[in-house]
Amino acid sequence: MNKGNLYLIPTVIGDGTQKETLTSPIIKAVQKINIFIVENIRTTRRYIRIIDKEKDIDNITFYCFGKHNNIDLEKDFLPHILRGQDVGIISESGLPCVADPGSKIVAYAHDFDIKVIPLVGPSSILLALMASGLNGQKFTFNGYLPIDKSERKKSIRRLEEKISREDQTQIFIETPYRNNQLFEALINTCSKYTKICIATDITTINENIKTKTAIEWKNTKVIIPKKPTIFILGKQVKF
Repeated sequence: MNKGNLYLIPTVIGDGTQKETLTSPIIKAVQKINIFIVENIRTTRRYIRIIDKEKDIDNITFYCFGKHNNIDLEKDFLPHILRGQDVGIISESGLPCVADPGSKIVAYAHDFDIKVIPLVGPSSILLALMASGLNGQKFTFNGYLPIDKSERKKSIRRLEEKISREDQTQIFIETPYRNNQLFEALINTCSKYTKICIATDITTINENIKTKTAIEWKNTKVIIPKKPTIFILGKQVKF
């Protein structure tokens, strides 16, 4: 019997954007697969219902895998694959394994020569970088910066050094309710000509992506909403 495949299935990154951002392969994968490894079963069930109202949700097997859950890959994942059943990984937002859990499962699949199929979908990190006007040839995603003010300041300065030394664009995120604290730290720590991109609510009708120098931001009255936001530091692209 042929082994099943492991599908990496993207989700929307903005409410109500299913029509604009979900591709045909995503929809087909969700319709045919009945075994899913997910971050949150409740929200995934809702996501599946939006895609296929006729699908029998009660006939689906869900395994939870995230910050506070572990999955026994030998017991709960491998047997399905060896029986020829496809398995899908669905994260809470955007792409599985990119700033989200799932990489360990994919690594395990490669160890057993299981075919891994990544599906095209929205990534707030890449969409923000595309729209930033900053260097997209060399960049790093740093996750979250430290919460402690002193450590955060040191971290911002280290990122600026990388920008100056390597022309490497620096990308990071923050918990939405701390967006404005991070913004204030950036404009008060960065050199005045460092470029700062703020990309909020990407793919939604409220999407807002702006890139200005630190000094320009400092002279602009800004309140960032408590919405998912990507922060990017870089320098002007040379022509």
